[in-house]
This record gives sequence, C-alpha cells and structure tokens, in this order.
Amino acid sequence: MVSFRRIALLLALGLPAMQAVQAQSSSSNPATPDQASQAAGQSQPQVSVQARIRARREQRRVVAIREAYGNRYDAYIGGGFVRTHAGPPQKVNLYSWNTGFTRYYDERLGVTIDARGNYGTPFVGLNTATNSATTKPAISEYSVMAGPTYRFYLQPKYSVSGRVMAGYAYGKFSGDTGGNTALAQQLGLYPDGSTYAANASFAVEYNLTPKLGLRVAPEYLLTGFGSTEQNGLGFTSGIVYRFGKR
Repeated sequence: MVSFRRIALLLALGLPAMQAVQAQSSSSNPATPDQASQAAGQSQPQVSVQARIRARREQRRVVAIREAYGNRYDAYIGGGFVRTHAGPPQKVNLYSWNTGFTRYYDERLGVTIDARGNYGTPFVGLNTATNSATTKPAISEYSVMAGPTYRFYLQPKYSVSGRVMAGYAYGKFSGDTGGNTALAQQLGLYPDGSTYAANASFAVEYNLTPKLGLRVAPEYLLTGFGSTEQNGLGFTSGIVYRFGKR
C-alpha cells in the first residue's frame, strides 16, 4: 500500500516536469517539416527563373556566334596604306587595293590567300637624271601571300583575329624612267625585281549581318627589294562576305 502511494506521488511530481520539457523543445524548433518545405518551395522558383534566363541568353549567344562564324569561307576586298622605303634613302607612302580568300576549318582556324597592289610617288628631290627632271616618280609593288588566320575572340557582333602570311612580291620602280632600271637607281630607287614578302596583322571585324562585315587590320609588311629589308607599317580595311555554311 505504501509503495503504491509512492508511485502515485512520483507520477504526480513527474508529469509537470515532462510537460515543461516538451514545451521547451517545441519552442527551440519552430520550423516544422511542412513549414520548411513551404519556404524551400517559395525560394526555389526564383532561383530556377534566374537560371533559365541566363541559360536562354547563353543559348542565344552561342546560336548567333554559330550563325556568323559557322561558314567555311570568307572573301574580302578593300584598300590600305603602308609606310615603307622605295630606295635606300627614299621613304614613301603607298596606297593599295587588297583582296583575299579564307578557308575556315572550324569557327576559329583558317588559311588565307591574299593579293594586293601598292602605289606611290616618293620624293627624290631636284635632279637631272631624266629629261623632265622628275622629282616624284611613280612606283608600284605587287604581292601574293598565304598563311594561317586564327580568331581568338568571338562575339555575335564582332571578332578579333590574328594572321601571318608569306609569299612573293614584285616591285616596279622604273615606271617614270621608261623602264630604265639604272636610271631609276640614279634617282635613289631600288631596281625592278622580285623578292620575298611577309605580313603580320591584327584584325577587328564588325558584323553588319551574320554574312557581311567590316574589317580593319593594322599590319606589318616585310619585303626584300634591292637585297635589303623594308619594314613597312600600315593597315588594310574592307568588306568581308562569309558563305558556305557548315
């Protein structure tokens, strides 16, 4: 009988303590599983919408790049300028026409064939070497070169590329001396003849449409007329047309 009373007393004292512990544990964990799932459901759609927007923008950019640079070929035509030498003491400004063709093996790497003609009138000073005492004889240079082209930066509206080429050049320096090379040399010009040519350029293309663009390319031109080296600096510019979709 005594033990029964003791058990009843312990139950009476322990019940309030259990209720207090249960209340404390419930207050320390306010978020139930249902509440947590609802909070996650509210934040998840925002993250998903932003991710989808970024993915769609990137997809549009990739498609635009493929549309502009996914052609096997491009052809270009234009003009240019180079400052170089027409003879050992004679510097000259040459103005040129320029045309070329590039075969691309992917969006970035291609091989270019380039042809150009350069024309100028170096000042040779007062002289009696010609009957007309020519002070600015006309000269011309022609070249055909080939080499690799690589686009190292691509965007839907523009690209940046580098190119190196080497080939053949011919110089006509005796045009105003009746073809007399010795007379041209008396004027301080190189003799007529053929030699090597090399070129390095850095080109920027702006796309008017996926197939049509404008190109500007600062250039370095090396030639070997008169058994010497001519280090020319200048630029070319023109229109580029892309075709032959891969």
